[in-house]
Amino acid sequence: MKIAIDVRAASGEKAGKGWYTFHLIRNLLLIDQKNQYLLYSREKIPGLDQFPNAEFKLISGRGLLWHLKAAYSIKKEKCDVFFAQASYIIPSILPKNIKTVIAVHDLVAFLFPNTHEKKAVFVEKIFLKRAIKKSTRICAVSENTRRDLIEFFHTDPAKITTVYCAADDGFQQVDQKKLTEFISRTNLPEIFFLAVGTIEPRKNYLNLIKAFKLVRERYPNCHLIIVGKPGWDYGEVYRQLAEFSFSGYVHVLGYLSGTSLVNLYNLARALVFPSFYEGFGMPPLEAMQCGCPVIASYSSSLPEVVGDGALLIDPENVNQIAGAMITVIKDPELCMKIQKKGLVQARKFSWKKSAEKLLEIFEIEAMQGSKTISDGAVLSSTARKK
Repeated sequence: MKIAIDVRAASGEKAGKGWYTFHLIRNLLLIDQKNQYLLYSREKIPGLDQFPNAEFKLISGRGLLWHLKAAYSIKKEKCDVFFAQASYIIPSILPKNIKTVIAVHDLVAFLFPNTHEKKAVFVEKIFLKRAIKKSTRICAVSENTRRDLIEFFHTDPAKITTVYCAADDGFQQVDQKKLTEFISRTNLPEIFFLAVGTIEPRKNYLNLIKAFKLVRERYPNCHLIIVGKPGWDYGEVYRQLAEFSFSGYVHVLGYLSGTSLVNLYNLARALVFPSFYEGFGMPPLEAMQCGCPVIASYSSSLPEVVGDGALLIDPENVNQIAGAMITVIKDPELCMKIQKKGLVQARKFSWKKSAEKLLEIFEIEAMQGSKTISDGAVLSSTARKK
């Protein structure tokens, strides 16, 4: 079986879709040495480039041109299956004889368009509906996204399989000695909350900052560390920080990954994740795996991800967000309970399990494609006899 995959999202600095692409495809290649994989990108991606049955197809160009060139190559290579997990243009233009599987992370462009980049909303509204209709199978990253697909697009439930995200194994509890060394190197504050995610309206940083202002009225030495690169319409967040004069108490670190982020999860009083809408929500899972208490919205997929391993809040209610943060500071016994439940909940998610499920989908689609070709050949032969 020849499988083509668009892996561009896994290059460079990665957020949710990028990590989903990288870990899912890497684990797929680790468990499957039988099938042939063509990885479409603009550049080779470390971590995906050492598998003998995987070949990078480097396509130059940007925008629509890249997609047209990639689609032409996929047709020329006579691939059995194409998998798209970040862009829906190629699934919209491939011929029907190539089985197409798409991953849908969320429907934010349709449900909350005002909280999303306008260009991304425009592109998804053009191509996602067509891709859903043309694809032979859809991978939803959560049951919540699966329900959204059924309700919003009236998609056949039998066509959708939930293929969860997971946290990398590197997100784990760290030895106290290493944490002490990290604190001394970085001069971290003693009490701090952590927020992780791209700085954009959907992540609800404005309400988080208002809640933090209330927390500091009771705990003046409390700090907030924000890990995330500026995204669409990030300016209002910085304006609000300036208005509240948080100099020295709010630290915006930009994009972080690896050991530094793991250490911050281990040391934070809690991860605060008051997002309005998430297709999955990776940071709460990473935090739980590190033994970090989690405060998260009760909206969209987040209750499904955190289970009973977090304090759930209304993202619209600033007082409720602040109340949960204060509870974490003054009730260490409750924190211990949340930590333990979070560690148990995190074990339910595994990239290996998700990759095995994806491989099963590919094999079923390829088998059905072969059956269709075989049936067509039989019909053609019968017609000639007549």
